[in-house]
Amino acid sequence: MARAKKPATMGDLVRSLLVIIVPLLLISAFFTRNLGDHPVKEVDWRPVLTLARSQAPYPVVAPVNLPPGWRPVQATWVRTGEPYLNGEASPRNLWKLGFLTSDDVFVGLIQGDLKPDDLVRDETREGTGDGQSVLGGQTWERLESPDGRTHSLVESTPEVTTIVTADLPYEALDTYAGILSSTD
Repeated sequence: MARAKKPATMGDLVRSLLVIIVPLLLISAFFTRNLGDHPVKEVDWRPVLTLARSQAPYPVVAPVNLPPGWRPVQATWVRTGEPYLNGEASPRNLWKLGFLTSDDVFVGLIQGDLKPDDLVRDETREGTGDGQSVLGGQTWERLESPDGRTHSLVESTPEVTTIVTADLPYEALDTYAGILSSTD
């Protein structure tokens, strides 16, 4: 003869709910916690610009009269053959300058003299042609990333390829490219 099953009590119900709810609360707390403010580290880009201008075989450009609130967060100069990413030799003389806008959008400026197709593909997130901008008599090619998020302007000469890129509309990139100069 089978034994009669004891009816469930309120304690049984509470224990069962705890077994389900406690792990869910722990998982939710782990994935939604605020890690606090991580301040952006600003860099002093002018000494790097001076070095780049003294060593580059092309005219190195930089912005003049930056908009208020823009913060410099990247300044890199590396010569062909010097260690760069992952310690590998740089395939080109490379100048990179990055700012965060007052709205915390990264705007990058990149210049390189060798292997321009690779440089453009990598820095524009494999952007494809999307028209042109004419700025100060110079024609810049507009490129858009496959997801439509990143826009880039590319100006190529036999000496150097210059790229301006950001997750901003072309008009904002046109304005930034318009304040670039190879002299102070």
